[in-house]
Amino acid sequence: MLEYIILGLLMEGNMSGYDMKKTIDLSIGMFYKASFGSLYPALKRLTDKEWVSVAEEEGSSKNKKIYSLLPEGRQQLLHWLGEPLTLNRNEFLLKVFFYDYLDEGTRNQRLEEYRSKLNQEIGRLQAVEQIVAGELAEIPDPQKHFFRVSVLSYGKHFFKMEKEYVEQLIQGADPNHENPGQTSKP
Repeated sequence: MLEYIILGLLMEGNMSGYDMKKTIDLSIGMFYKASFGSLYPALKRLTDKEWVSVAEEEGSSKNKKIYSLLPEGRQQLLHWLGEPLTLNRNEFLLKVFFYDYLDEGTRNQRLEEYRSKLNQEIGRLQAVEQIVAGELAEIPDPQKHFFRVSVLSYGKHFFKMEKEYVEQLIQGADPNHENPGQTSKP
């Protein structure tokens, strides 16, 4: 997957590995994480396949390497993008499925921690959304970025939905809480 992310980034223009990592963190970082330890081996594989070229930046005393997309890499990215979309597995749901086996204290702690992380992500995405709205207002054809902006909107809706689900889990696991639609016993 990381190799295709790199190819997609290079569709925008030439970049260093550092710039790629920064771009990943600031853009698709809400749903994909990449470390330098995974990025540079992926760049090596792409250069070995001749999908990407690498050159040292001229005038740079740091031996900064700049990567460029080659025609075969562009073709491979477009082929990958054209494949049918697939459903992904979700570790969060796999763990929750077995939470009946986890002691109540640990289960509640993990759910509260997760809710807190979701709140942070929602806040982060709302801040990014404001920045993006300002940037889109200044460019001539914002519609060219429709799909990228749609991912931001999806992320915000997804995290809000997941937060609502976690809150239902927290309430549902509480033996003193009456579930909606359930009548209390006299």
